[in-house]
Amino acid sequence: MLEEEGKEREGIRPSRPTRLGRGSDSNPRHERIPSSRTVRLGRVQPQAPGHRTIYCNDRDANLPVRFKRDSAIGMIVEKKLNSSSGPLGNSISTTKYNFFTFLPKGLFEQFRRVANLYFLTISILSTTPISPVSPITNVLPLSLVLLVSLIKEAFEDWKRFQNDMAINNNPVEVLQDQRWESIPWKKLQVGDIVRVSMRLRFIIQDVFNGEVQCEQPNNSLYTFTGNLIIQKQTVPLTPNQILLRGCSLRNTEYIVGAVIFTGQETKVMMNTMNVPSKRSTLERKLDKLILTLFATLFAMCLIGAIGSGVFIDRKYYYLGLQEDVENQFDPNKPFVVTILTMFTLITLYSTIIPISLYVSIEMIKFIQCAQFINKDLHMYHIETNTPALARTSNLNEELGQVEYIFSDKTGTLTRNLMEFFKCSIGGEVYGTGVTEIERGIAERDGIKLMESKKSANTVQERGFNFDDARLMRGAWRNEPNSDICKEFFRCLAICHTVLPEGVESPEKITYQAASPDEAALVTAAKNFGFFFYRRTPTMIFVRESHVDKMGKIEDVSYEILNVLEFNSTRKRQSVVCRYPDGRLVLYCKGADTVIYERLAVGNDDIKKVSREHLEQFGASGLRTLCLAYRDLSPDIYESWNEKFIQAKSSLRDREKKLDEVAELIEQDLILIGCTAIEDKLQEGVPTCIETLARAGIKIWVLTGDKMETAINIAYACNLINNEMKQFIISSETDAIREVESRGDQVEIARFIKEEVKKELKRCLEEAQTYLHTVSGPKLALVIDGKCLMYALDPSLRVMLLNLSLNCCSVVCCRVSPLQKAQVTSLVKKGARKITLSIGDGANDVSMIQAAHVGIGISGQEGMQAVMASDFAIAQFRFLTDLLLVHGRWSYLRLCKVITYFFYKNLTFTLTQFWFTFQTGFSGQRFYDDWFQSLYNVIFTALPVIMVGLFDKDVSASLSKKYPEIYREGIRNVFFKWRVVAVWAFFSVYQSLIFYYFVTTSSSGAHNSSGKVFGLWDVSTMAFTCVVVTVNLRLLLMCNSITRWHYISVGGSILAWFCFIFIYSGIMTTYDRQENVYFVIYVLMSTFYFYVTIILVPVVALLCDFIYQGVQRWFFPYDYQIVQEIHRHEPEGRTRTELLEIGNELTPHEARSYAIAQLPRELSKHTGFAFDSPGYESFFASQLGVYAPQKAWDVARRASMKSRPKIGQKK
Repeated sequence: MLEEEGKEREGIRPSRPTRLGRGSDSNPRHERIPSSRTVRLGRVQPQAPGHRTIYCNDRDANLPVRFKRDSAIGMIVEKKLNSSSGPLGNSISTTKYNFFTFLPKGLFEQFRRVANLYFLTISILSTTPISPVSPITNVLPLSLVLLVSLIKEAFEDWKRFQNDMAINNNPVEVLQDQRWESIPWKKLQVGDIVRVSMRLRFIIQDVFNGEVQCEQPNNSLYTFTGNLIIQKQTVPLTPNQILLRGCSLRNTEYIVGAVIFTGQETKVMMNTMNVPSKRSTLERKLDKLILTLFATLFAMCLIGAIGSGVFIDRKYYYLGLQEDVENQFDPNKPFVVTILTMFTLITLYSTIIPISLYVSIEMIKFIQCAQFINKDLHMYHIETNTPALARTSNLNEELGQVEYIFSDKTGTLTRNLMEFFKCSIGGEVYGTGVTEIERGIAERDGIKLMESKKSANTVQERGFNFDDARLMRGAWRNEPNSDICKEFFRCLAICHTVLPEGVESPEKITYQAASPDEAALVTAAKNFGFFFYRRTPTMIFVRESHVDKMGKIEDVSYEILNVLEFNSTRKRQSVVCRYPDGRLVLYCKGADTVIYERLAVGNDDIKKVSREHLEQFGASGLRTLCLAYRDLSPDIYESWNEKFIQAKSSLRDREKKLDEVAELIEQDLILIGCTAIEDKLQEGVPTCIETLARAGIKIWVLTGDKMETAINIAYACNLINNEMKQFIISSETDAIREVESRGDQVEIARFIKEEVKKELKRCLEEAQTYLHTVSGPKLALVIDGKCLMYALDPSLRVMLLNLSLNCCSVVCCRVSPLQKAQVTSLVKKGARKITLSIGDGANDVSMIQAAHVGIGISGQEGMQAVMASDFAIAQFRFLTDLLLVHGRWSYLRLCKVITYFFYKNLTFTLTQFWFTFQTGFSGQRFYDDWFQSLYNVIFTALPVIMVGLFDKDVSASLSKKYPEIYREGIRNVFFKWRVVAVWAFFSVYQSLIFYYFVTTSSSGAHNSSGKVFGLWDVSTMAFTCVVVTVNLRLLLMCNSITRWHYISVGGSILAWFCFIFIYSGIMTTYDRQENVYFVIYVLMSTFYFYVTIILVPVVALLCDFIYQGVQRWFFPYDYQIVQEIHRHEPEGRTRTELLEIGNELTPHEARSYAIAQLPRELSKHTGFAFDSPGYESFFASQLGVYAPQKAWDVARRASMKSRPKIGQKK
């Protein structure tokens, strides 16, 4: 079955192709026992609610079906449409707008912002008679802001539209009139027969008439239930028979399938849900600042309105306010005067709210992501050709305030490249190697390990790092337990869902597996002499060497009768196979906890010894699995298989029924042994964690591994050391085991909860004693999933939180995906700390979405974590650059941008406010309308953007050398109310200088004609001082000044003079009172102008200069201390030079980086070993194989469009 959509991707060969697939080998032998795959049930019955029937190769029968919920019966019912409505197409659209909806919908989105809605209200008020300013004063800035925002929206949506068109118009081969025809992908319809092939068209007989009864469209990528009814036979359909986009066609030349879902109904499109909308902490605090500005605006207007009422009530006779006056100035109506003046002043003081703030922040964040984060070569992983990717630009500054990191282990801290390292067979341990964890333990204990010599029979291969001559090259035949060894190797070679690829030789074959674990196990079987080289839907072929004393090689075919898939609940996988001699065997592998529960009575010595070996392997940081088998009689199997067939053909609760049936046969197992696989740490992880710890960031590891493995990984990562006091809360105690042995679940739950409560209380008391001592050790907490379940109970949650917050490191082992999210939310909401979650698999998605910032590792476990994340990186060590460099810079820059906006708008508005006191609170404007309109959007807009992009207190190398300066972001040093109060003080101070200094000094001045200066002369002079001063003030706040700062500041001041020269020199009909005509020319003809334009900015900035000097000398920030330390060192290449002069790369690196910028994704949908359904093996693709564009990844394509300048090494 095919799920068709958008764009042709390589399909994937199902494990059991239906009769539609060419080359789907069938077993020629007579089956003595009925197959579980095909059973005659006759024609399909009317479909049940919640399922649909699809008629293959019959478009007329497949009219669109719309489903709705009937509230009366509470069920989904279907409504068949007439033929005029046409079939549902395969066209997809990821755009937000179309030609007709762009303007209304885009404007609606913009006016959902309170600031934009506020300025719309002000613009409307400015059209009324009570407004002292022209409507253009407020309409123009609002229009410019909306225009920029709409252009950005249109650009992003146009990129989506282009991608949709490329997908929808891709050709695909469809069976029409018994001939393969090529049609655009968007014209596919449900029921069409399509061919995924590279071959030419050919005529085919009409043998595809059949029906598919399957589930309704849903977003579950890992489940599918349905039946194919063809030629009166019913074939159960599972996820193994469905092809999803993003897969690779392996092991066959082509496949033929029926389309079951199209367009927006496909699973991939239904999974393109938006990541939960996240707002940064800084943005939420900005909202409070805006509310403060609203309160300030209201207070200013209230003062002016009350003053107006009082002033009018005095009845100044010379103003002629006794009769025939407007209500606003009628002394007989003081209350009306007060109310109307209130609205007048709201329009006059509207500039206190920075209209361009939000659009400026959006532009800054977008460029930070597109040009800085996405193109940082320090976060480019050349081995996998993967750059960093910012999937959202909303959280840049949040990266600079992270205090808690929640990390998965496998694939995040470790490489997820598994190597078969050791094993235990029949109670005997094999494998002489030393793991990285064991080396770390020895180094911790001061023990020097001797490097063991490799044996002559050692095989070096990816996925196999085993060294023990007793098992290699057939030597296992000489072992006392050789029969068990043979069973062990056959279990490895048969019990899996791996697909072989390439030439059928041990040296050239490659394995495509559901996880690196499975590939490593099959590779181990090959090197032990049991070479799995081919599989069909019903057979597995193994080339066995050294089985007998003669050492001959024999090809053996095993018939696969049933596969009981792995899932997170079962934690095991089983295969029922038939030997050539008719022997029926069930092989099972899984977690030790579930395998031991299902072992037959007896063999207690082997069970006990194997348990000890499992603990040893766990202490060495190895991943373990237990292997077991069971011989089946034909009668037992036939009886069980009938139940299995019924469960597999069920359209309701199929998974549940299959699990129940599996329980019936996965009993009385015989333990064979256990495997130990090493998952090495990623490069640079210990150093990265140590650096982040110095930055004040606490790291918690949330893993599903055993406690011993998790603790040793924590030691290897520098999360835990011998100097720390460890609190271990485990359910593996004698008291708990004793209670569990009784089997009373209620008593078990009550007892464990009480034990957890006692442990939490004890640890808290002990922690308090350590915290109150000066030389007390650092604390670490280790807790397993069972205890964590009770510790997260509302009655114990506070105790857990208090204990955890006092610990430097926390390790949670044996936890579920839900528990990962719960722990993250506990700190996020309970402690109100800024959290970051990082993971690489589908089981990390809930944790990633629960945190303030979610980081996806684009690793071996597919793209689910990346799709759900806010940022994607290839290696854990890149967190150092992402947080300490980009995150910290973004936080520092945006704090300056916001406070500067606050300062310049408040300064400008306060000059108008002071003028109100000298005009009888009448609402007379001090500045010309155009001055007020262009102040935010032209004369002061560009410099602050340059600060948001290029300001840098210390270099990237120093940010990582002194990670302690990151703590300032955690403490939110640069955006406290104290900082805002300081800026407010300077705004008040400078506004008084601008207004009273200019007005007072101008009272005795006159122009060349001898006339004293009028209102517009004084206001133009004051406005010139404001523009010059606030732009120069920006240079004072910069830590590093680039040419872009000079250009923007100089350009803004020059723009003002160019504007006033032109505007003042032209008489227009707009000049109702000849406001500023020729004003600038009059002013520049006087000595007063030049003295004022120099003296006022100097006086205004003198206080700032003194404050900054005192602060830097006596109360320095951490970064200022670092600046002083390296003050006289030659400055190295700056981060801004990364964009300006390019990077020195080798030709190979340059080509790899350029390829990585192309708008496409690495196809790595492989899944985690034994933590995702087994069928996911058929989604596996080889590392480094690229797939075409993904419809959901618009952000990456937009940000990766531009290529950096890349130089060559000389």
